[in-house]
Amino acid sequence: MKQRGFTLLELLIALAVFAILSVMAYRGLAAVGEARARVQAQAEALATLQLALGLLERDLEQAVGRPVRDAYGETAPAFEGSALGPQLMALTRAGWRNPAGAPRSGLQRVAYRYRDETLIRAHWRVLDQAQDSAALERPLLTGVKSVDLRFLDQRLQWQNAWPPEAGGDPARLPRAVEITLDVDGIGEVRRLFRLPPGEAVQRSGGGA
Repeated sequence: MKQRGFTLLELLIALAVFAILSVMAYRGLAAVGEARARVQAQAEALATLQLALGLLERDLEQAVGRPVRDAYGETAPAFEGSALGPQLMALTRAGWRNPAGAPRSGLQRVAYRYRDETLIRAHWRVLDQAQDSAALERPLLTGVKSVDLRFLDQRLQWQNAWPPEAGGDPARLPRAVEITLDVDGIGEVRRLFRLPPGEAVQRSGGGA
């Protein structure tokens, strides 16, 4: 019997069908890959957010009423905060681990700053600072579009800054802190952190 092969038209049709199926398969794989990348990026962003909020929570839960001396020799409150400036909060906290047994206090002065859409944690190696006491900064969260803060006083009234008035007790702490972050790719995140009663810690006992 005489064998018959494919005609040119049949080959062209087969190639066209194969090309269409290939394009459809590629688009499907590309869509799956893009979706997976978006999910992974969002998961990483959420993990970074949780890490930042967890560190903030640990600092606030260990806040103590220990005023400090700033670089100019003036007394700074144990806790101060406002969303209006680049430094959002500064506080004295307990529980600074010292596994090497260095000659320093177990208290630590930390601050949270907002700069270039980045939430930053800073800390000092000493409580009472000198003019050459530099803060060590650690970026915690990027893509932060805005930050808002409120502080709950002893009368259960919300304040936009702390201390709420000048000349008050520098060892006094707010009862709670509410922070609202607008994070790129996540949206608005609001958290409420409760602070300890805040018994005053004397400078002689807090160490430097």
